[in-house]
Amino acid sequence: MREIAIIDYGAGNLRSVQKAFEKIGQQAFIASDKSGIEKSAALVFPGQGSLPSALQGLEERKLIYPILDWIKSGNPFLGVCLGLQFLLDHSEEGNCAGLGVVPGSVKRFNQVGKVPHMGWNSVELIGAHPIFKNVDTSNQFYFVHSYYAEVTDKKWLKGTTQYGVEFCSVLAHENVIATQFHPEKSGAIGLKLYENFAESMVRQK
Repeated sequence: MREIAIIDYGAGNLRSVQKAFEKIGQQAFIASDKSGIEKSAALVFPGQGSLPSALQGLEERKLIYPILDWIKSGNPFLGVCLGLQFLLDHSEEGNCAGLGVVPGSVKRFNQVGKVPHMGWNSVELIGAHPIFKNVDTSNQFYFVHSYYAEVTDKKWLKGTTQYGVEFCSVLAHENVIATQFHPEKSGAIGLKLYENFAESMVRQK
C-alpha cells in the first residue's frame, strides 16, 4: 500500500493527523519536499496558524507548484481547516492570494462576538460524498478558526455550518475534498472520515 503524504509547511498538527491515519491502519508520512509528494498515494494538507505564514512555508520548501500540479493531475487531495482555506482565490487574512483552485474568498468572522469559532458544531451536508459514508453528521465536529470560506462556485459546496453566518465547512469536487473542521480532533466520526478518504479516494489510484 502506498502511503499518504502529510504536507509539512513548518507549522500545524502534523503528528496528530499522522497518528489518526495510523489508528485506522493507513500508513502516512510527513513530506517537506517535492520528492515526498511524487512518491505518495494522496496528499493531506492539515492546517493550523495563519494562511500567510503557511504560504511562506510552502514557498520556502518549493511546494506550491508541486501541490498545484498534483491537484490538476487528478490525484487525491484532502485539506483540513487552513488546508481548505488556502485552496480559494483570496483571503482577508494578510490580504493574500490563495492557490485559486476553488473560486471564492476567505473572510474574517465579523457577525459574532467570540472569535475564533472554537468547539463543537454540526455540519449540514449538501448531497452525498463517499468520504461521509456511514458518518452520522447529526454528531458534531471540532472547529477552531477565525476565518471562513465563502465559495462562489456552488458545485464545490458540499457542507455548511452556522456560526453567526452560514459558511462552507465541506467543499469537494472530483479528486479534491476539504473540511473546515478537524477530523483528527472529532473523535470516532473523524477517524471514520479519514478511513473513508483512504478507501474511496486513495486505493483506487
